[in-house]
Amino acid sequence: MTVITGDTHRDFRRVSALCDKFKTTKDDTLIVLGDAGINYFGGEKDLLLKSELVELPISMFCIHGNHERRPESLGSYTETEWNGGVVYTEQAFPSLLFAKDGEIYAIESKRCMAIGGAYSVDKALRLKNHWGWWDDEQPTNEVKRRVEDKLDIENWRIDVVLSHTSPLRYEPREAFLSFVDDSEVDKSTEIWLDSIEHKLYYDQWYCGHYHTDKVIDKMRFLFEDFLQFK
Repeated sequence: MTVITGDTHRDFRRVSALCDKFKTTKDDTLIVLGDAGINYFGGEKDLLLKSELVELPISMFCIHGNHERRPESLGSYTETEWNGGVVYTEQAFPSLLFAKDGEIYAIESKRCMAIGGAYSVDKALRLKNHWGWWDDEQPTNEVKRRVEDKLDIENWRIDVVLSHTSPLRYEPREAFLSFVDDSEVDKSTEIWLDSIEHKLYYDQWYCGHYHTDKVIDKMRFLFEDFLQFK
């Protein structure tokens, strides 16, 4: 079984409840659409969380969000193959998998592309309070080229897109934070995803980031809901 959900932000109580309810095993996979928060502090707090998560009877496949470090920026991760694509893993925590942006994975017989990253609307607050913020939170030009080159090879046809944020035209404005000035938000990633979505033939697109559960056309926003991926 493969299940998909939205941002967890280091709180996996609902994941634990899911495992208890469905009697999952390590052969089952949970897709987290960014902001899992597993790599946030970069030290003992993260190691403690990973030690707890690796004991859960489920494997996790995490898209990169904007409230966490990129695994490739940490010295403990190596690249390995999973379901036809490259993922980042640590030897001590083999059931915690992190997607590489632009890779294509075979999940439940579907070809799924991972596109992580987004702008943090709370950037100023995090910097002011010396909380974690990283300037590589959004996809770089190199990542964007990798995504587009892969889609060229696929003739711009993919079954599923797994991203953290959404194309601009689908952004759920009703979920915006009232204290954030939207005119100051960097939406370059969403604008780029708009250009991708406009050209792409796809069956389903899943994203998190906005802390809402909503469906618009073939775009599915997930936060606390769980869906069986099939």
